[in-house]
Order: sequence, then C-alpha cells, then structure tokens
Amino acid sequence: MNLQQLTTFCTVLSEGSMTAAAEKLFLTQPAVSQQIRNLEEEMGVELLVRGVRQVKPTLQGQILYDYAKRILHLTQQAQVAIQTMSQEVQGHLRVGTLNSIGLYLVSPIIGMFLKHNTKLHIKLQYGTGEKIISDMRNNLVDVVILPDLKSEYGIEFQDFEKRFLFREEMWLVGSGRDTSLPTSVEMKSYNSKPIISFSDRYPGFRMMIERKLQELKMEVDPVFETDNVGTLKRVIESGLGWGFLPSHAIRKQVRAGRMLQIQVEDLKYMTNVNLYFRRDNKNAELYETFYKALQQQALGG
Repeated sequence: MNLQQLTTFCTVLSEGSMTAAAEKLFLTQPAVSQQIRNLEEEMGVELLVRGVRQVKPTLQGQILYDYAKRILHLTQQAQVAIQTMSQEVQGHLRVGTLNSIGLYLVSPIIGMFLKHNTKLHIKLQYGTGEKIISDMRNNLVDVVILPDLKSEYGIEFQDFEKRFLFREEMWLVGSGRDTSLPTSVEMKSYNSKPIISFSDRYPGFRMMIERKLQELKMEVDPVFETDNVGTLKRVIESGLGWGFLPSHAIRKQVRAGRMLQIQVEDLKYMTNVNLYFRRDNKNAELYETFYKALQQQALGG
C-alpha cells in the first residue's frame, strides 16, 4: 500500500466512478482500475461495490477510506508545514474567490500556513465572480481562484498565470430521505418539486440553464434562493426542495446518503476551476507552496 494507491482509492470514492477519478488524476481509466485491483489484492478483500453508474465502498472499503483520508491529510499537513518553514515563504498574500470554493479549498489550509510561519500574512476575500475580476483589474488581489475566466466570463488577463485545480460540475440534488425522488429526470420535470436556487451560479451554467428553460417555455419561481452554499445544503437536506449545487460542495453529503444526486439527462455542465496569480510576483516560493497545498486539498477534499 502506498500514497498513490490511497490517493486513487479516495478519489474514486469522492468522484463516484473510475472514469471521473481518472479525469481528475490525469490518468487513464485502466490505470486507475489496476491500482484499485492491486490494493484489493494486497488487502485481501474487495474494497468497492462496482455499480452501473457509481461505485460505493464495501464495509472494509469504508474503513480503509476513513483511515486513508486521515493519512493523506496528515501527509499534506507535513508537506505544507515543511515548505512554509522556509524563510522564503513569508510576506502578504491577498486571495480572492467565491464563498463556496473558499470554504472547501482555502479555509482548510490557512491554519497550516499560519501555524508554521509567523512572517506570513493572508487576506482572504469572498465575492461574486464579477467583483473578484474587478479586484484583479485594480490590483487588489494577488491570487484568485475562479471557474475558467475565458469560458465562464469571456475574459483573460495577460498579467496573470493560470494553474488548473479541479473539474467542477453542477449537480441537481435533493434530500436523501425523500423516497419520492427519481434517479434521473429531464429538464421538463424541473418544476415538479420546489426549487432551491443557488444565486451564485457560474455564468456558463446560468446561461445554459436559461437557454434550456427558454426552449421548454418554462418559468421557474424558487421557493428559496441564496448565495450561501452551507444554508442551501441544510435546506435541501431537510427535504424542502431540490436544486443545482456545485459538486465540490456536496460530494460528502451525496456519498453519505444525506443527499441524492439526480441525473439530468438533457443538461450536462462541466468547467475547470483554476488558480490565477500575478506573473510579476516577487515571492515565487510562496505562490508555488500555496498552489501545491491547494492541489492537495482539491485531490483529498
């Protein structure tokens, strides 16, 4: 058993399939399957129940998953702790991102940075995509984490370098306790349940769903709407309706059965979430260490 196998195993479960894990890890699907088979042979048990649409852990697989997550998290902490103790990792870092991405990706690693280096000062700012882009123009942020600027917002900044972090989707989800929910629907059924709306939807997804609703001559009237993902998750889990939420924010709830993902047959959306940082930065060590920590969190989150 090695860290690569554990990373692959955890990614398969967090992504829900071998194919999705392969895309996230930049591996082929056969390579991912082989790593899982090798791990199962070494442990002497089956670790996954391979379904048609989604893989789930066996009882032994769930035990390994719980331990593997802690092992990978400790490994990440050790790497960041060692790197941030370097004298070069110091100074001020202004970070801008969306609330949902920040809570998932940035907040978990801030403590590791500040714990091991008192010379580091971080300012984390949340806002809409448009507000963060304005801050980029006005030199108010050093690094930004956003859905792909070119495909989502139709803009590029020549003075910012782009680094890929993770693949994002929007999932239609409802309460895991609602036995009336279907496993798959078409968009014409979107109004059949009370709609809980995420107001901070990515521009590409917003345009896609608006076009689809226009085609179907449908109007939607959400019963609840907010840009706070945490609140939306609680509302949906309580069974008050269904709605589209960013996949990174709800994978744990779907995997635990607290939420049910409903496949929307005629609406598929995917985009990249990237890190953008200024090319003229004078602290390459800090930026590179921050990016590596974000990568580890994206893989393990």
